[in-house]
Amino acid sequence: MEKYLVLGASPNPLRHSYKAVKSLIRHGKAVVPVGFRKGSIGGEEILKGKPELDRITTLLLYLGEKRQKEFYKYILETIVPTKLVFNPGTENSELKELAVKQGINVIDGCALVMINSGQL
Repeated sequence: MEKYLVLGASPNPLRHSYKAVKSLIRHGKAVVPVGFRKGSIGGEEILKGKPELDRITTLLLYLGEKRQKEFYKYILETIVPTKLVFNPGTENSELKELAVKQGINVIDGCALVMINSGQL
């Protein structure tokens, strides 16, 4: 079963990360929101920091390039997803290159569109 990590999840309903978590839940997907603020989305508590998580298959990135650096080791060594989705505004050639070298499938695109069209 696929399990999604939304990195950069926000409790603000206007944010795309919030909408992505809600959409994954609506589509019956297992999702773990990880962010910087306390709160919940659709009954899923937003975890803070760099929690140990098992069997994450797809990581949806909602952090800007500057903020991503502190998560490189977490993404590439702790989580090690099979897919890493760079949403618009999160593009980062350095992280992409590191992920590809590790055999992670890198996708540039809007996770919301992909979820709602059945591509994720």
